[in-house]
Amino acid sequence: MTDKDVLRRGMRVLGVAIREEPRIFAAAVGASAVYGATTVASALVLGQVTDRVVVPAFRDGDTTTGALVATFLAVFGVAVLKALSIVGRRLWAGIMQYRLQATYRRRVTRQYLRLPLAWHHRHPTGALLSNANADVEAAWYPIAPLPMATGVVVMLVLAAASMLVTDWALALVGFVVFPAIFLLNVAYQRRQGPLAMRAQELRADVSAVAHESFDGALVVKTLGREDEETARFEASSRELADANIAVGRVRALFDPLLEALPSLGVLLVLLAGSVRIANGDLDPGELVQIAYLFTLLAFPVRAIGWLLGDMPRSIVGYDRVQYVLDAEGESAYGATPARTTGPAGLRVRAVRFGYLDGNDVLDDVAFDIEPGRTVAVVGPTGSGKSTLVSLLVRLVDPGSGEILLDGTDLRDLARGGVAASAALVPQQAFLFDDTIRDNITLGLDVSDDEVRAALRTAQGAEFVDRLPHGLDTQVGERGTTLSGGQRQRIALARALVRKPRLLVMDDATSAVDPRVEAAILAGLRDGGTGPSTVVVVAYRKATIALADEVVFIDGGKVTARGPHTELVRTSAGYRRLVEAYDRAARDREQAEAPRGDGSGDGGRAAPDRDPGSPDDADDTDAAGEEVPA
Repeated sequence: MTDKDVLRRGMRVLGVAIREEPRIFAAAVGASAVYGATTVASALVLGQVTDRVVVPAFRDGDTTTGALVATFLAVFGVAVLKALSIVGRRLWAGIMQYRLQATYRRRVTRQYLRLPLAWHHRHPTGALLSNANADVEAAWYPIAPLPMATGVVVMLVLAAASMLVTDWALALVGFVVFPAIFLLNVAYQRRQGPLAMRAQELRADVSAVAHESFDGALVVKTLGREDEETARFEASSRELADANIAVGRVRALFDPLLEALPSLGVLLVLLAGSVRIANGDLDPGELVQIAYLFTLLAFPVRAIGWLLGDMPRSIVGYDRVQYVLDAEGESAYGATPARTTGPAGLRVRAVRFGYLDGNDVLDDVAFDIEPGRTVAVVGPTGSGKSTLVSLLVRLVDPGSGEILLDGTDLRDLARGGVAASAALVPQQAFLFDDTIRDNITLGLDVSDDEVRAALRTAQGAEFVDRLPHGLDTQVGERGTTLSGGQRQRIALARALVRKPRLLVMDDATSAVDPRVEAAILAGLRDGGTGPSTVVVVAYRKATIALADEVVFIDGGKVTARGPHTELVRTSAGYRRLVEAYDRAARDREQAEAPRGDGSGDGGRAAPDRDPGSPDDADDTDAAGEEVPA
């Protein structure tokens, strides 16, 4: 990127900022202009005081009280105006910068929520966090010096005019440093630009590595990979540190030079001014005025330099933010309202879906589910079950084919229609760092009686009642104070309290004891969700047997469907898979039998439970007795 490109694109970003907050920008620039004017006025006052008070006092050996009072009032008045203008400039510039950052963080977050899940799958979470935080901050870094750099132009113009009016010859002597300052700024931007861009890009890399490490803390600790993960993060951090040091090194080299050049101009002015005073062409007060104005020129020059210095990083941050805001793929919605009563009917018609690798995960999948039925989706690992679940609740759209809810394509439903009719309980139960009540309601206006009813159906009421604060118990980040089975039941209650017409469960009871799972499914069949159609991805034979019908998926295709007993008899692939599940369950029970801890997590208890988390000893069967391990 050339210097012209940096300047042009940087000015474009600043233009966006000004259009976003024109009034605040005008107030900040106005205060900065007053600062520039009062700064020049202070030089004029200083020159007048020198000629009318200081020099006569030295010459006559005396001065008057009136002269001293007038001097104090003039200097004090200019100083007060200058101080007020500094406060106004910094206050309004800060408000403008922070408002822009807050505005764009909200826009990025809203865009994340609008974009489909497939888009999120293509972008690392760490990079997305960096977009919403570090990149937004970097995009508006130049806003802090922008009003100051704009306002001090007034200072430059007034100072130059004052010097030329006072003594044009002496002013021209001092002006010879300005071409040198300009060339030095150009060289500074040329060296600083690429380094600042690289540093901003590395911030996203460090954020991505850190997020991945934190998110995978369980794997890191259980496999003893702490040292390797620390080394990986250290390498990224060192690379960022080196990039920042390179930026600081360039700034450390050029800053003193930019500060020194105006001082060089002052020296030239003093030397030439001394000669002109000796020749009687200049008064001492005029020399003091011009010299003082040159000492002030370092500030506006540096202010403009700060603005230009932040531009490369600002461009990188703005481009990364704009990439998110310009991203396409937002799900389109129709205008058909969803039905609000009765269980939902579901039809899947010739659905095909594939990811970025070009291979179809689902191929020509078709089946119908009558309202009020419970259907188990069964298939080997990688057969496309979870992908099908995502399609049923429209987390993603099929590449071809259609999914009909009560006869209406999901894509034709109005915004919010699918969410109002269907609820998904995913494989990994996610809880917020909040109370159990708020994790279940998530802002839904329901009574505690309804929350407890949902918990009873999810077989979670007993363990919640035993917690120190009941529904008001804080569960910690991601629910780390609870076991895997407890988290799954909270997530299930979250879906049930919404009384969905279609409930989709993606292996959502895998971490609870089989008897507890049977009690949950029995509760669902007995109307625990209200009038609802249930689709459950299942692995356990007992769970599958409870379904009215089974859809067997193998290799991305529906290869068989019907009651469990019928498929066991007619489908060899289904029979082998169910028998394998059954053997694995028996082996797991035999391996865990000596434990005798009554954990009730069915052998698939949350491996990510923190040490010291309460045992899930509340997993009970339908009769309320503790289930043996």
